[in-house]
Amino acid sequence: MIPKGATIFFVVGVLGAGIIGAFLFQISNQTQSLVYQNGPSLSIITEKINYHLGEPVHIRIINSGTVPLTFSDSSFGLKIRGLDGTIIYSPISTQMISMLNPHEEKIFVWNQTKTDGSKVIEGRYEIECNTSPEAGNVLKKSVTINIFQ
Repeated sequence: MIPKGATIFFVVGVLGAGIIGAFLFQISNQTQSLVYQNGPSLSIITEKINYHLGEPVHIRIINSGTVPLTFSDSSFGLKIRGLDGTIIYSPISTQMISMLNPHEEKIFVWNQTKTDGSKVIEGRYEIECNTSPEAGNVLKKSVTINIFQ
């Protein structure tokens, strides 16, 4: 026969683990929110945080401020890095000055390939974007995504 105390602790433990697991699952699947600000502001948003291998990643680069932003290339400073800092993908772009007006956005789709054409592996990746240093104040934003099997 199992003591009552052990049964109670077991039931409470199972229920507690289920509640904590559900809470952590909700936190891990939250999407980023967009907040507009006065002055210069840059935002980078993906549809979600967790992706399957081969699933397209839609990346939104948004001028979330009230002044135009200047970028040094036509890819709006977009780079995708491994967590070790190595750039694994950067869109092919021309070296021309690009502008993003207030509340304007550009959308890029990354098909989970590296610059050399090979496929990425499971892991965490940082998607970053930055404005041109010639424009005065440099804005740099990034978001981290997970890629699973």
